Amino acid sequence: MTAKKQPAGLALRLAAAERLRTVLGGDNFVALGAADIADSRDRATANRLITTALRRQGQISFIIHALLEKGMPGKSGSFEAVLRLSIAQLVYLPDLGAHSALFLAVEALKRDKKAQHLTGLINAVLRRAQANSAKYSLLSDDLLIPETFGDTWVTAYGDAAIPLFTDALIAGAPLDLTLKDNDPELIEMLGATPVIADTVRIQTRDKPVEALPGYAEGRWWVQDAASALPARLLNLAPGARVLDLCAAPGGKTAQLIKAGYQVTALDSDANRMERLKTNLARLNYAAETITADAGSYAPESGYDGILLDAPCSATGTFRRHPEVIWHRMAADIAGRVSLQRALLINAFRCLNPGGVLLYCVCSLEPEEGEAQVDWALERLPELELLPIEADELSGLDGAVSARGVLRTHPGMAPGGQPGGMDGFFVARFRRR
Repeated sequence: MTAKKQPAGLALRLAAAERLRTVLGGDNFVALGAADIADSRDRATANRLITTALRRQGQISFIIHALLEKGMPGKSGSFEAVLRLSIAQLVYLPDLGAHSALFLAVEALKRDKKAQHLTGLINAVLRRAQANSAKYSLLSDDLLIPETFGDTWVTAYGDAAIPLFTDALIAGAPLDLTLKDNDPELIEMLGATPVIADTVRIQTRDKPVEALPGYAEGRWWVQDAASALPARLLNLAPGARVLDLCAAPGGKTAQLIKAGYQVTALDSDANRMERLKTNLARLNYAAETITADAGSYAPESGYDGILLDAPCSATGTFRRHPEVIWHRMAADIAGRVSLQRALLINAFRCLNPGGVLLYCVCSLEPEEGEAQVDWALERLPELELLPIEADELSGLDGAVSARGVLRTHPGMAPGGQPGGMDGFFVARFRRR
């Protein structure tokens, strides 16, 4: 007897629901790859569904609250993930069609023993969502920012910045690359636009990163425009000994090598260090690599410069990782603040007198940025702030404060280019 053929589109729906389910459970989002869905068009559709559900999470939660009178059923397997994907399609991706959203939702739950008793419920809820889709599509973008961060960001960046943040969240991030060499021909082949210094931006692409011109030859590496800023601010003489703390996956390490420094790259995660080594090998770059705890590392001799890209809440990366703003709580930030202080103390210990320490985080939270500068200057009196000058970073108007620290956010247009940039904080110190 011939097995019944699976409905078209169901496989990608099941894969998308499983991936979204893990993210809702606390995992970071990783796009589905060829091993998950072989067909590139189906894979693109599945990833589009997931990312829309994540970017629109606040609005979709509002819709679910309005439609599920008794709340989310407990112990219901894939029900919530399938529901969110389907609402994302009905309200925000109408080009994918309404019928498939309803049909495939029911078919997906039929294949989940923990959720198959809820097929009637999901059908009824989605029909109501479909009937009200025009109204729901007009929900305020204010719902996209969780209360955990809304008031803090208004205070730190002003009311006018929040719509820019939500626009950046919905749009996602373009692809930024750091070039090994200034090569106009390569930039043209990539279809890229220069942004700041050796950063170029690709707004849209139809190829995976590995298939882009120059990848195999190691002529560039992927690095957000904001992430590429700190290493440019070290300003040491070629040949200086520089320690890159929390270095993996190696974008800043590559920048430091390119600048002509003797680089030691350190990270506590052995798997991430292997990835760093692989990345450097592709670029034909070499550095001393050490797998160790950045909070206790004790070198035999000090360094002329240290770049500390400290573990943080990562809220500044929400264009690429929209889930982070829903995963982070106040307690998470407090824990990161304590870790950052421990790393700052040890970085100071590893720094030669007269040496330069760059502290940076991909966070939008003042507790992890500006407040840490105040703490470091009080706790480590031998450190002095070495102000960053605005003319060191042309193309970033307003990013450098009067105090001389750098603060970027997703609403900025680096080099006048659309697409925003990560939220990053950078402070530069010198040991007296």
